Order: sequence, then C-alpha cells, then structure tokens
Amino acid sequence: MKRLHVHIAVEDLQQNIAFYSAMFGCEPSVQHDDYAKWMLDDPRVNFAISNRSQHTGLDHLGIQAENETELSAVKQQLDNTQASIEEQQGAACCYSRSDKYWVIDPQGIAWESFHSLQDIPTFNEPEAVSDGENPFACRPATDGGSSCCG
Repeated sequence: MKRLHVHIAVEDLQQNIAFYSAMFGCEPSVQHDDYAKWMLDDPRVNFAISNRSQHTGLDHLGIQAENETELSAVKQQLDNTQASIEEQQGAACCYSRSDKYWVIDPQGIAWESFHSLQDIPTFNEPEAVSDGENPFACRPATDGGSSCCG
C-alpha cells in the first residue's frame, strides 16, 4: 500500500521535532542532527522535516511505494500527466537509497514518487546515481527551487 510523503524545511529542528511529536503522539522513527521522519500509519504518511534548505516551508510532496510494482504503477500515472519526468535510480537522499521519479505540478510543487531500497548512514552522497546535473538527488534538476539537501 502506498504512503503519502510530505517534507517540510524548518529553521529550528528540535523545536519542530517537539511540535510534531506532540501533534502525532509519537517520537520520530528516524532522527539525525539535520533530519527527522515519522512513518505514521494513521494517517498513512511519511512525514519528514530537515534544516538543510535555505528556505523554510513545504519542500516537496510525494508518494512512497512499497515495492517496484507499485512504483511502476505510479510511473504510469505520472506519464498520464504529460509533465516532464526525471528518473533517478539508486538515488541517495534523506538517509536512504531509492529509485525515484520526479515531476513538477502546475503550481511548481515538486512531487517525488519513490521506492526505498536501503538505509544509508548519511543524508546524501555526492556520487549518487542521477542524471549528472543533480548529484544529490533530493530534488529534480528541472526544479529551480531550493533543495532539501542544501
């Protein structure tokens, strides 16, 4: 079953961890000095915050697939939008290696569709597999906005 993904760039990570932990009624399932993530089942959402961007607020939205079959189905739906799609295989970002498809909606909001392959010990890796223009793979190269990777 797919899961909605929301990533918000914040100024004060600890203040926001306290706020969202109280709001969700639980501590983050992943926490680092620059990032926290709650994998909630009710509502079913992957909610992440980081302090790596120059701008605060909504960083991007997404759909997290549980497996390659679900990701393939999401990709077919993205094809129907006729938006430009950026594919990233084995991308390293947010302490995870993932296969991803990025699109920008008509409002300019980046949408990340992804299947996580494995956890990694760092927020990103400069040598991550990507299109070569966006080596950190946290945002599509076609997006002119700031990146969660900073």
